[in-house]
Amino acid sequence: MTQDERRKYLIEYLLKEEIRFRIQPVPIDVQGQRDLLRSLMNVRMPRSISDEFLRVQDEYLQERNIERGITDVDRLIPVGSDKRLYIWQGDITTLKCDAIVNACNSQMLGCFSPMHSCIDNFIHTYAGIQLRLEMNEIMTKQGHEEETGRAKITSGYNLPAKYILHTVGPIISPGTSFASQWSVTKGDEELLASCYRECMKLAADHGVESIAFCCLSTGVFRFPQQRAAEIATATVKEFLDQDDRIKKVIFNVFKDEDLKIYHALLSCQTVSDSQ
Repeated sequence: MTQDERRKYLIEYLLKEEIRFRIQPVPIDVQGQRDLLRSLMNVRMPRSISDEFLRVQDEYLQERNIERGITDVDRLIPVGSDKRLYIWQGDITTLKCDAIVNACNSQMLGCFSPMHSCIDNFIHTYAGIQLRLEMNEIMTKQGHEEETGRAKITSGYNLPAKYILHTVGPIISPGTSFASQWSVTKGDEELLASCYRECMKLAADHGVESIAFCCLSTGVFRFPQQRAAEIATATVKEFLDQDDRIKKVIFNVFKDEDLKIYHALLSCQTVSDSQ
């Protein structure tokens, strides 16, 4: 099958699967079809699916991820202040390393909002249907929502990364005075540090030697970017100083503001890659 044939097969399968979607027209253009497929994958509940679908999906996503461009961690240059640390600006789903970190909500099942721009949505989209199925098994067995500051690990499936670490960061509440837009407590800071520590430990226990962190809790969870970066870098350095199993830690940034913050904190030159 060609990529066009795979994409149409996957769309038609998912449309037929749900009665409410059967009258959904399929766009003629490639980008419209890509967006529809992504949306259908985003909203699909975690339930069994045919082996044939997964085979075609895997072929499609692996080719699609190559088309989108893959950056190998071995091509990156470490920061000047610490050869174990890297800063990279780009789409984390295109980074080839041992593990990437996903910022999740407490359900841990991915983002169900079609085409949402959060990292959770991107990771589930390009990893494939199997990721939500595995997370559903993990959470069903656990029997309760994930606690903030903890972590889970899964396969990376169709992503360039071998593993995905899933963690729930603290959500910052609005401030109680005009002097503070957001009210960050000591407890919030400790929970954010725990996200980094738990991911590092779990990754190291699974033989991971390179791991990429997104800017945990700084998006819709409203943790101030500067303070979050300070906690991230300090916690990672502390872990590496005590445990040398992980050799490379990549601080993945998407926004220019975060790039400047990490650059200033680590006093280094950075590698920038716009995907």
